[in-house]
Amino acid sequence: MLALLVAPLLIGAAKPVLVPDVSQRDIEIAYSFTGADLLLFGAILYPRGAAPDTDRRTDVVVVVKGPAESILVREKEKVAGIWVNAERMRYRSAPGFYAIASSRPIADIVDERTRAIYELGLPSLQLSPASGAVADDQARFDAGLVDLRKRNGLYYEDAGAVEITDGVLYRARLAIPARVPVGRFTAETFLIQDGRVLAAAVRDIDIRKSGFERFVARAAERSSFAYGLVAVALSVAFGWGAGAIARRF
Repeated sequence: MLALLVAPLLIGAAKPVLVPDVSQRDIEIAYSFTGADLLLFGAILYPRGAAPDTDRRTDVVVVVKGPAESILVREKEKVAGIWVNAERMRYRSAPGFYAIASSRPIADIVDERTRAIYELGLPSLQLSPASGAVADDQARFDAGLVDLRKRNGLYYEDAGAVEITDGVLYRARLAIPARVPVGRFTAETFLIQDGRVLAAAVRDIDIRKSGFERFVARAAERSSFAYGLVAVALSVAFGWGAGAIARRF
């Protein structure tokens, strides 16, 4: 009976543990923000201080994503030489940013089922349509959403970006684009061996506006009506000023 009770503890202790960290846990966006270079690093602690088994290859995968947001995707169609909105699909939840770095191509590390469980790679992203749709239509809109965000630099994969030193230390760099949305992000690290996820760890990252941009964003959220009136008044004032200058010259 004692052996049965202790066995799960021994099995848990036999697994390695990840100790991850990030170079910046708070990223502030000002008017001059052109993007950031995020360093993700950490160590792999093996049970009882054992050295890593060099005969079995170990891989590390890092995923940075967030924040989840609702989005409406419209499909364009050419009618009489003019592009117009055709079909559309709304998603309840889709990450505003998704980047994955790995020590090898994801397809060489884990199988399709594991990729789907942990959302490893753009083809394995679990997007949530707000309403039921035909499988072919959903696949088309999913591909369109991913392609659109890839072209904006908000979704990307970087195979081989994770460097592992002596089987213990790892590091990777991911680029945060200037158009990144604000909110709470997660940096997930996965330790994988023989196609199995042995350990996982998460660190939170906050990206927020600062300075005048933060003031404007808060005003828009907390006092939307007053913000709209001020925006209209400023537009009218600038338009009148531009017209007055044009008439004078």
